[in-house]
Amino acid sequence: MFTELARKAAAAYWEGSFVHPFVESIGDGTLSPEIFRFYLLQDRYYLEHFSKLYERIADQTADQEVQNLMRENAENLRLGEIAVRADFFSELNITEKEIAETPVAPTAYHYVSHMYRQLVESTPNAAFAGMLPCAWLYQEIGIRLIKSGSPHPLYQRWIETYSGEEAAEGILRERAVLDRLYEASKPKEQKQMLEAFVISSKMEYAFWEMAMNLETWAIA
Repeated sequence: MFTELARKAAAAYWEGSFVHPFVESIGDGTLSPEIFRFYLLQDRYYLEHFSKLYERIADQTADQEVQNLMRENAENLRLGEIAVRADFFSELNITEKEIAETPVAPTAYHYVSHMYRQLVESTPNAAFAGMLPCAWLYQEIGIRLIKSGSPHPLYQRWIETYSGEEAAEGILRERAVLDRLYEASKPKEQKQMLEAFVISSKMEYAFWEMAMNLETWAIA
């Protein structure tokens, strides 16, 4: 099945994410507030486009089940993860002025660009495949971290966002649809789907690195 093949192909980056200092510091509550704030600002940009990508895939696919799923995901993202982030922004006093004045980091920019690229050079199925690592990886991280929890209240709420049964059920549904699409696809599209998934997994790992390093663009 596609998701088993893809998960295996991207295994090194997933395992790297599970033990990344950013993730481990969320769990033990020692993550620097400055790093978490930077992460949230970059993630705001990412999630804004993630929601738009769900809608674009829905518009471009001919598969009714995918159309429905993408629109549901976009709505759930607005009501769930994006709403939680808005609460974080309020608590941390992250203002619209700060958002506007914070440059998009290279990794956040490249990750979003990679996902849009699938809709231009590949297919809606490849674009869908490139979206899965984010939700699936975060769900697995949430399940791992919730076992011991975080002593930091804000980080604990971050963990709880991804560790519930609803998140797990959503991932199983997406995996089943992608497995079906992969089996019905021709070899070229199957390759595109796998490549999109693996690159997104690499970018997930790079996103933690971006946050830890407070990444900026090189100055000429």
